[in-house]
Amino acid sequence: MSSQTPTQQANNSNHVDQAPSSATAAVLVPSAPVPDDARKVRGVDFNDYVDRDITVSELVSNMSTMGFQASAIGEAVRIINEMRAFRDPETGEGTTIFMGYTSNLISSGLRETLRFLVQHKHVSAIVTTAGGVEEDLIKCLAPTYLGAFSTPGAGLRAQGLNRIGNLIVPNSNYCAFEDWLIPILDKMVDEQEDSKVAAAKSGDPDDELHWTPSKIINRLGKEINNEESVCYWAWKNEIPIFCPALTDGSLGDMLYFHTFKTSPKRLRVDIVDDVRRINTMSVRAKRAGMIILGGGIVKHHIANACLMRNGAESAVYINTAQEFDGSDAGARPDEAVSWGKIKAGADSVKVYAEATVAFPLIVASTFARASRDGVAAGGSKQGSPQN
Repeated sequence: MSSQTPTQQANNSNHVDQAPSSATAAVLVPSAPVPDDARKVRGVDFNDYVDRDITVSELVSNMSTMGFQASAIGEAVRIINEMRAFRDPETGEGTTIFMGYTSNLISSGLRETLRFLVQHKHVSAIVTTAGGVEEDLIKCLAPTYLGAFSTPGAGLRAQGLNRIGNLIVPNSNYCAFEDWLIPILDKMVDEQEDSKVAAAKSGDPDDELHWTPSKIINRLGKEINNEESVCYWAWKNEIPIFCPALTDGSLGDMLYFHTFKTSPKRLRVDIVDDVRRINTMSVRAKRAGMIILGGGIVKHHIANACLMRNGAESAVYINTAQEFDGSDAGARPDEAVSWGKIKAGADSVKVYAEATVAFPLIVASTFARASRDGVAAGGSKQGSPQN
């Protein structure tokens, strides 16, 4: 039998039923006032579109407050639209937009989106890999096909088929590319050698032709003469395509084999002239913006050019790489700030997404909308001089 009085027992019971003050203090931390400009999380309410189809621009606009990578896509749209809206108060020039992409994106159907941007002068310069050049040209000669990620490589090899993810490129495509390319390389070597003779006669070394990766790509864009090609529109609109790793691909294979065909003469390619050209574009730009799909050399080459102006004013990265391994592809924009490749305080975002999914949505809400209004790169009207 308890020796406690009824009052003591009641007090003990109340004490047991009461939550510990340390626990309530830990859980029920008071909130600071929410800023007036804070945006509420809200996704797409398809009830708003029951009587009509939702547009892509409306979808992306709704995604901007959804959170996670949906909001990153919305941020990319905002940054790109601000790139395009900029005008230098003295000259009226717009943002110089450097676009970079890896070769697999040209192999994919994103090529048509990239071609659209070049066709309508929405970008100022491009940096890509050798595959980003050759796959564009090869598609003008023969198609790439949809396949499957799981198709065994040994079986494909036996059939002369090459797999790029879930895309299939027949070996015959590269044979067609060689048949098309070699006569052009022959002419380029002849022009190079003829220019040496002309320079010797005139005594002016500037009369000698120095091929660079961008000059070669420009020539190939002219020769392909196909409106489906990114390189064609880059040639036509005088948008340089820089490719510091021009020999790293089928194009490099053809250049290698061609040296035996023309020996002892051979095509000479000056990469220093191109790095001077892209860096000068960056230095002279009134404002610089970067749009980079993928990583590696295309990402770093643009960022390093922007270092020459103490950083780009805005940047959009789209890739799936993570930064834990210290890779350039995985680095967030803030790492580029530490190197002076993006300005401190610049507008930037990294969208962690596969580019064939994310970039068409972004273009639909930026450049494609502007094209309907006849606006080209830097915000100028199509047909007017570009910066």
